[in-house]
Amino acid sequence: MSPRVDPLRPAQFDREEKTMDHETRETFWKAFEDSPYIMMKLEGSHEHSEPMTAQLDKDAHHAIWFFLPRSNRIAAGGAANGHVATKGHDTFASLTGLLVEETDASVRDKHWNTVVESWFPNGKNDPNVLMLRFDIKDSEVWVADMSLKGKFKMLTGQPVKAHEAGEHATGRV
Repeated sequence: MSPRVDPLRPAQFDREEKTMDHETRETFWKAFEDSPYIMMKLEGSHEHSEPMTAQLDKDAHHAIWFFLPRSNRIAAGGAANGHVATKGHDTFASLTGLLVEETDASVRDKHWNTVVESWFPNGKNDPNVLMLRFDIKDSEVWVADMSLKGKFKMLTGQPVKAHEAGEHATGRV
């Protein structure tokens, strides 16, 4: 008997998942917590990416959430891409995964706050308010941490080697 195939799950999400090294993963989450903004786009869409404010949960692994109106361009969910550039411009990430509606009321309640309410004045029970969960399946993270030698080379026009500019890793964050 062949395994059941989910037609809504892109094939690239069925490959073996690799978790990123601990240090790069922790650096990413800390920088993302300080600047929780991400440009999101549905895979295959001709629409541009748009900025979203991520709701983060320290107890969650490989997931972030968004509140948005049901009319939003990513509200349909599905395979999606997200791009992060933190406010210090020292951490960058490209994330792929699946956007799915979060139906757990306790998760919705946990993340609802006054900032979210400022965007949705009719409250969290407004039927127009949707909460999506972005299940991150794969990522690529760059952490800029220019070494002293790398900074000197850059200032004097000498070639900078990748290891002198910071860290780079792939896998699940």
